[in-house]
Amino acid sequence: MASTLFDSALFRDVFTTPAMRAVFSDDAQLAAFVKAEVALAVTQGETGVIPREAAEAIARQAPTIALDREQLKHDTENVGYPIVGLVRQLSQSLGEAGRYVHWGATTQDIMDTAAVLQLREAVALIEVQLADVMTELARLARLHRDTPMAGRTHLQQALPITFGHKAAIWLSSLQRLAERLQQAKPRALQAQLGGAAGTLASLGDRGLDVRAAYARALDLAEPDITWHVARDGLVEMVQALATICGALGKIGYDVMILMANEIGEVFEPFSSHRGASSTMPQKRNPISSEIMLANAKMSRDAATLMLDCMVQDLERATGPWHGEWFALPQACLLTAGSLAQAQFMLSGLIVDPEAMKRNLGSTRGLIVAEAVMMGLAPALGRQRAHDEVYAACRDAATSGAALLDALLKRPAVASALPRDQLAALCEPSNYLGTAGAMVDRVLARQDRR
Repeated sequence: MASTLFDSALFRDVFTTPAMRAVFSDDAQLAAFVKAEVALAVTQGETGVIPREAAEAIARQAPTIALDREQLKHDTENVGYPIVGLVRQLSQSLGEAGRYVHWGATTQDIMDTAAVLQLREAVALIEVQLADVMTELARLARLHRDTPMAGRTHLQQALPITFGHKAAIWLSSLQRLAERLQQAKPRALQAQLGGAAGTLASLGDRGLDVRAAYARALDLAEPDITWHVARDGLVEMVQALATICGALGKIGYDVMILMANEIGEVFEPFSSHRGASSTMPQKRNPISSEIMLANAKMSRDAATLMLDCMVQDLERATGPWHGEWFALPQACLLTAGSLAQAQFMLSGLIVDPEAMKRNLGSTRGLIVAEAVMMGLAPALGRQRAHDEVYAACRDAATSGAALLDALLKRPAVASALPRDQLAALCEPSNYLGTAGAMVDRVLARQDRR
């Protein structure tokens, strides 16, 4: 077994995507480190902190320097962080200009800023994926706005709903999460520059000017104050990502249940041997849904770890910061994987309205007992109507008769409403409430997006 699913040649593109793995590759991280160092030098040159010609040389040459990865690995193992080794290599390669690399900064300034740059790229990918999944859900909600099916509570048939209503509920959750993701960005995607203890003392009276220019150069938000040990922005973003995974896990869980042989109302897309069993040829396992559910569980651990890492000591953490290096990429990788599986599954989801109709009829009208009760209430009063319908339901369940027949055998019911009205009350498609109107509202919100 590989050390992680994301390192496995077999599983890495099952639980995440190549694009997201690239965002959190060593190459991408080193490039982000160099980008942060270059932005720092450029802004210090513009503000007169370091010679402009040195800043220009750093900007021109630093991105092209071939780093000695083996030496950098050794330095990281020795120091505990990669920035000291990185700065040494950049400085040695840049000649006279190398004297001004990393001027007045601390390791965490560069590492945090680089992490934010990677997170920004990751969130941009996730937003595109999320939009694609919402488009598929809107299509399903619109197509099946009026497709009746059994709504289930406590795994039992409860009342009729429509499949469009179910899809619209899934969609509405992701709409809110897309908004949360957007709202979290300015709080999470902030430049980090504070120096050794967060006061920018090494930059004298130019510290705030440099930080403002540094943030602009990187197109990141400028913080009011150093956030070395105030990690709420990153924590909020990871919670949003984990919640997206949770919402997708709920969709996957629903699909898995509805795929059960005894229900058979929806199915994941068919392709040869997808979800096949090595021993049972008849099996068609809900593979995408299973991965979405697994990712929801794993992303919860990343979110929990990020919350734990908020508790940092004094002006520089002695360990909690390191936990983020695991949790932040994992949350992004898992979210991308869940969205990819959801897009595949929903874009080809097979919906069987006939099976839904058949299952609606399996209780012989008991699923609309509430409708009958409410229809009888004006004539009998609510409590007596409840008692009469309850007794009819028990008779129908015991004898195997249809609810309508059991109702007609009760004198109080038969005298309260004519047979045709009782029959209409016993038709599930007549008791969908405002399901369609609510679907329309969710779709209207999606159209506005």
